[in-house]
Amino acid sequence: MTEEIKDLTPKYTVPGIQREAAGRLIGVLRLRLHSLNDLHLTLKHVHWNVVGPHFIAVHEMIDPQVDRVREMADDVAERIAALGGVAPGTPGTLVAERTWDDYSIGRADAIAHLGALNLVYTGLIEDVRAGIKEAGDIDPATEDLLIGQLRDLEQFQWFVRAHLESAGGTLATSDAHSESEAAAKGAELG
Repeated sequence: MTEEIKDLTPKYTVPGIQREAAGRLIGVLRLRLHSLNDLHLTLKHVHWNVVGPHFIAVHEMIDPQVDRVREMADDVAERIAALGGVAPGTPGTLVAERTWDDYSIGRADAIAHLGALNLVYTGLIEDVRAGIKEAGDIDPATEDLLIGQLRDLEQFQWFVRAHLESAGGTLATSDAHSESEAAAKGAELG
């Protein structure tokens, strides 16, 4: 990791931040950018491959999330550039640098997709929280950017979870450990 941070240390950065610290922020933000670009594509995949009686509700719920996630990615990329880094936007770089696997559900019932998507959001939200913690030690502007995005991501997960929750407050996918397991538990509701 130290070598990776050294490679990301910019030649210049914003006033008040040391170049090495900016390199650490750039590393955090690159992973956020990859996760947001991946989420955008995953949400479109769900949008295109959702079927079943809840199709239209989920199909229409996803597009505003796609639009906001694209805005988030743009904000993160611009922050990377402002810090003096390079904002990688190519699919090859995303795949090479990401720390997670591809979304694994193809054409499936709406509730199955939402079960899997709930786990996607959980992983992303946990990573954003870790990024907030690291950014908070270096730069309040980057921390603020990530906090704003966290609020939106948590709201999107709430929208997803509303379809997976019983009237008694039980989340159907609460003990799922993989997308396929979460999709199967979600499909049981559908």
